[in-house]
Amino acid sequence: MSVPRPRVRLRQAVIVAAELEPVAAELQSALGLRKPFRDPGVGQFGLSNVVFALEDCFLEVISPAAPDTAAGRYLERHGGDGGYMALFDLEDLDGARLRARQSGVRVVWQIDLPDISGTHLHPADMRGAIVSLDRSEPYGSWRWGGPQWTGRKDRGAPGRLAGITIAVADPLAVAERWAHVLGVSVDGAREPLLRLDGGEVGFAAVDDESAEGLVEIALELPPELRREREAIELGGVRLRLLDAA
Repeated sequence: MSVPRPRVRLRQAVIVAAELEPVAAELQSALGLRKPFRDPGVGQFGLSNVVFALEDCFLEVISPAAPDTAAGRYLERHGGDGGYMALFDLEDLDGARLRARQSGVRVVWQIDLPDISGTHLHPADMRGAIVSLDRSEPYGSWRWGGPQWTGRKDRGAPGRLAGITIAVADPLAVAERWAHVLGVSVDGAREPLLRLDGGEVGFAAVDDESAEGLVEIALELPPELRREREAIELGGVRLRLLDAA
């Protein structure tokens, strides 16, 4: 009998914006989201943020609140708002941390708490975005979503975070690096895809490395919220809207 693969879920996608409130308000209105959580803990990174719950996944907008932050430097390099980070909830976090270390991927931040552990990997090593390896306890809770998610499960607005697309100069090589660290396999070569539990990560080609980044977030929405829209552009990211399964 085969042993099931430990679960790997895309739990949160992050947009960085020069101005937090306009992007947050537009996102909330466009998707019918509820009041967000504002995490004071991101102040240690010189940031302010909002976190919206979409069923049991999350959309976050961050903005620099101090000079000389990684987010601020990203905005300068890319000339404006854009996709910034992807957070994954892994049952086998220890294995993922080991694979990252053995691959020479640098860790820029790490924490271990009773209800969640997190590890931010250097975007220059992973390419395309900051990758956060997390493990929730119990699995499905999510401290980063706010007190109502800390050590327990809750439910956000209707919808689902279905996937992200990472644009890079060499999609297959980057997809293989992400897949190895996350402990999943790569489907396809021309348009590589990582199939996760309830979601996916796609990789697209760009000619210019300065244009690399998280360029698309796929969301499943009920018909009354999708309103027959195929996509909207918001915060420097394309939000691809799909019918809820």
